[in-house]
Amino acid sequence: MLAAGEDVCSFAAGEPDFDTPEFIKEACIAAIKDGKTKYASTPGLEPLRIAIAERYADEYGYKIAPSQVVVSPGGKYSCYLGILAICNPGDEAIIPAPFWVSYPEMVKLAGTTPKIVFCGDKTGFKLTPALFESSITPKTKLLVLNSPSNPTGAIYSREELAALANICVKHNLYVLADEIYEHLIYDGKSPCNFATLGPEIEKRTITVAGFSKTYAMTGWRLGTLVAPAPIAKACIELQSQTSSNATTFAQYGALAALKEKAKAEVALAEMKAAFDRRRKFLHAELNKIFSVNCLLAGGAFYLFPNISSFGLNDQDFCARLLGQEKVAAVPGSAFGAEGYLRLSYATSDEIIKKGMERLARFCASLHK
Repeated sequence: MLAAGEDVCSFAAGEPDFDTPEFIKEACIAAIKDGKTKYASTPGLEPLRIAIAERYADEYGYKIAPSQVVVSPGGKYSCYLGILAICNPGDEAIIPAPFWVSYPEMVKLAGTTPKIVFCGDKTGFKLTPALFESSITPKTKLLVLNSPSNPTGAIYSREELAALANICVKHNLYVLADEIYEHLIYDGKSPCNFATLGPEIEKRTITVAGFSKTYAMTGWRLGTLVAPAPIAKACIELQSQTSSNATTFAQYGALAALKEKAKAEVALAEMKAAFDRRRKFLHAELNKIFSVNCLLAGGAFYLFPNISSFGLNDQDFCARLLGQEKVAAVPGSAFGAEGYLRLSYATSDEIIKKGMERLARFCASLHK
């Protein structure tokens, strides 16, 4: 519809609508001109791995060796490497829902069974210790945890994460901590790195992050993985036989993002201020609509309103919304949560305002 020139208000995009900061682009361009266009070391450029290790030490007090860092072609691939390194056929992996769409499929590709545990808006879209422990079986090997969350924007407090970590240690489980949205947290709150919750959980945690959300570098395809040495080694071997290495000159852009901290902080602050403003406006407008209930997200750039009271399944709701009002949203069932919508506010204020007017009109028509 967009390609045909139709006026669609799209809330579907899962990427910042900001451009990559100029200083990062310039570092990449300089690398290309300098001939940095050959193969790189499989786990990533050594200066970049050192900078990533330094970042974790500075931000979280998480002290790791550069050899524990793997730079991959995207955060998605980092998640997949971590799952492949840990999971075997016959294992189970617990995935709280709503979940990012790729988690169950990655687990299946490893020959492992995804065990979906629904966590609705009554628990703030978060896995509770009681629900977690009741879902564990003798086959459980891995917990996949995403905070801040795609699709809900939910964030776990340090205390909530510590309670889950204790259960993981008790039952000898590994954790894939997907922290790709770690720097997009609002209301003065700070991110918590799961691996820093104690020495025992550190031995069992694979931390995934990257550059796409923090630095608006989605198309650069650069993810990071940090893990205990044996797991990192396994991930490096897997990457060696699959993707080889992340794009060499793109890694120089990532290195600039970490080294030129003052410039990076200015760019991130601008992005966060816009997201925060949009988050609050979108939340307020959604809750003005009769029969729509929406929690205020604490991070990322999504809201996940409950539209179950309209008597339509979420896919029909989205299809009719698009056809009738030209508003694009993603049905919650794509994330294992029927009766919800994912709305991204990584789009312009104008589109959000116009889209909310259209959504309100559409919802009103359903009550007639």
